[in-house]
Amino acid sequence: MTEILMPVRLSDSIAATLASRYTLHRLWEAKDQQTLLADIAPRIEAIVTAGSILASGMSFMVDAAFIQRFPKLKLIANHGVGYDTIDAAFAATRGIMVTNTPDVLTEETADTAFGLVLNTVREFPAAERYLRAGQWLGGPYRLTASLRGNTMGILGLGRIGKAIAKRGEAFGLRIAYCGRSQQADVDYPYYATPQALAAACDILVVAAPGGVQTRNIIDAEVLKALGPRGFLINIARGTLVDEPALIAALRDGTIAGAGLDVFAQEPKVPDAFLSLDNVVLLPHVGSASIETRQAMADLLIANVDAYATGGQLLTPVAECMLARPPEQ
Repeated sequence: MTEILMPVRLSDSIAATLASRYTLHRLWEAKDQQTLLADIAPRIEAIVTAGSILASGMSFMVDAAFIQRFPKLKLIANHGVGYDTIDAAFAATRGIMVTNTPDVLTEETADTAFGLVLNTVREFPAAERYLRAGQWLGGPYRLTASLRGNTMGILGLGRIGKAIAKRGEAFGLRIAYCGRSQQADVDYPYYATPQALAAACDILVVAAPGGVQTRNIIDAEVLKALGPRGFLINIARGTLVDEPALIAALRDGTIAGAGLDVFAQEPKVPDAFLSLDNVVLLPHVGSASIETRQAMADLLIANVDAYATGGQLLTPVAECMLARPPEQ
């Protein structure tokens, strides 16, 4: 029977389903994790994992050193579209496939992104607090910025970025984007750097992958380029934004406001954010609907089943698709 390692706690339903079909080892439950790993490492064929938001707040890096401990490892199945906790490039060099759960969460995450756009620009959460505090009796809530006539810049025009763009167009926003390269089949204006995109837009939405290459890609210079009437929205990974620089920009008026669903050290949120009125904060709920999380779980399990039965994996990540087969 295929033996699977689950280093972090995923949902009970995922664990129960996998345990009913395979030999499942729950690393987080082990009193002595190193002893358990030494015992089972020679037999493990698959690792099932996730980022902290989908793993009960647990964070675990499946890096090169960890991957090398498992001589029979052939699959790393990630619960979630982002897989920055996995060294997929290294895995691919060893003939190990990495899968994630794209597409099924695209629309939900795009909804969250645009909800943040509306709440941040139009200040709906602050307006509700104003009403609840009885302040409306003393006069109307202040006038806010508008979406009308503005440009939304999207950093990372992948599946989710394109879905966000569609919503922006429906609200009358002009769309521009920045990515690793210009897309031939996309008509939106392209900017080669985040700073150039920020200077050309009023609302900057971050939808790019996490990882070392994009860490702090939204820095003080990008925020300065966005300007005092600009808004930053992040539904990607908290590590893409230099949080101290963003806090300073919100405090001194370098930008008008921000809407954040993700943070650098989740679930810890810097206290400075909590004290600011010009930022809307969500606890990483981009894909957090019952239906979407179930679809993600189903896809995760389907990839594991495909491996175990010798079938074709449904959603291998790009690094594995592009890698050359290992030399025999």
